[in-house]
Parts: sequence; C-alpha cells; structure tokens
Amino acid sequence: MNIMLFHSTYGLRPAVEAAADRLRGAGHEVWTPDLFEGRTFDTVEEGMAHRDEIGKDELLKRAVLAAAPYSDRGLVYAGFSFGAATAQTLALGDEKAKGLLLLHGTSDLAANASVDELPVQLHVAEPDPFETDDWLTAWYLQMGRAGADVEVYRYAGAGHLYTDPDLPDYDEEAAEATWRVALGFLESL
Repeated sequence: MNIMLFHSTYGLRPAVEAAADRLRGAGHEVWTPDLFEGRTFDTVEEGMAHRDEIGKDELLKRAVLAAAPYSDRGLVYAGFSFGAATAQTLALGDEKAKGLLLLHGTSDLAANASVDELPVQLHVAEPDPFETDDWLTAWYLQMGRAGADVEVYRYAGAGHLYTDPDLPDYDEEAAEATWRVALGFLESL
C-alpha cells in the first residue's frame, strides 16, 4: 500500500518516523509530510498554539500539496491525532483513496461527505479527552451515513497519544496491539 502518514500537533517527531519505518518494514511505501516545516513541540498546548497560528486552511493546503503527487496511486491516508483529522479530511475528498487509518483522532464531516465503502479503522484511548464517547458515537454514525466501512478499537486506560514512546501517554501494550491490528487492516486492503 501507498500510505500518507500525518503527524500530530507535536510535529514530525521521531515516533512518526519510527511508525513509518514499521509500516515500510511490512512492505508499504510511506510518506511523512512535515506540515509544520521543521517545528516540533514538547507539549500539546505549544503544538496546538502553533497549529492555530498557521491556520486550518493553510495546513489543509500543505497536506493536499503533499498528497497530490501520489494520489493517483490510490493512497491510504493515516495520521496521529491532529494528523488523523487531516488524513480523514483528505481521504473523504479523494475518490481514489484506498483506506483511512486513524490513530488517536477524528474530525468533523461535511454534511455532504460521501464515499463508496471506504475502509476506515480508528484506534483511540478510552477515555480520551479529545475523543469523548458522545463525539465518537456521533462520528461513527456520520461516517456510516457517508458510506464508510468503520472499525473502532478502544484502549482502556491508555493516554491520548499512547503509541508515542517519547510521551507520558505511552502504553506499550496498547501500542503493540494497535500496530498488530493496523498492520492486519493494511494487509486486507
């Protein structure tokens, strides 16, 4: 598979490159665009402030420009937290998208969003301060109405970005379970 993997608001940190290497090791071609142009952050608050300073429209433009040269290949869009929200937006707008792998995040859907049985897999902590139960229920229903084929995996007690070994949220057991399931999902596409 050809995978476009987007970073979280922490920026393009070593954990994102390590995830890309894990995916490459499983035989996938992976791109990791740097939407923050080299900036990384130590706290989610700093990263969110930078994200807001750049602005949603500019970040979406950067993501589209990063994916455009590869979209004819049929991409799987993937991302971590904010990057998952970015991946979701691009996947729902790309008729050639092969799949959507969401790690730690989702996004609003346009009212007219429509896909043809797009395979979607979400991995998220339970509870997650950024992905509440009510939100996830509404998101799941909206994705289904849009035509997506959605699987949701919850990890009790894990922190928000539990796959990043350099953050306090890290949960090795949940992270390894996530990667096992995610790699199986990618193989099925």
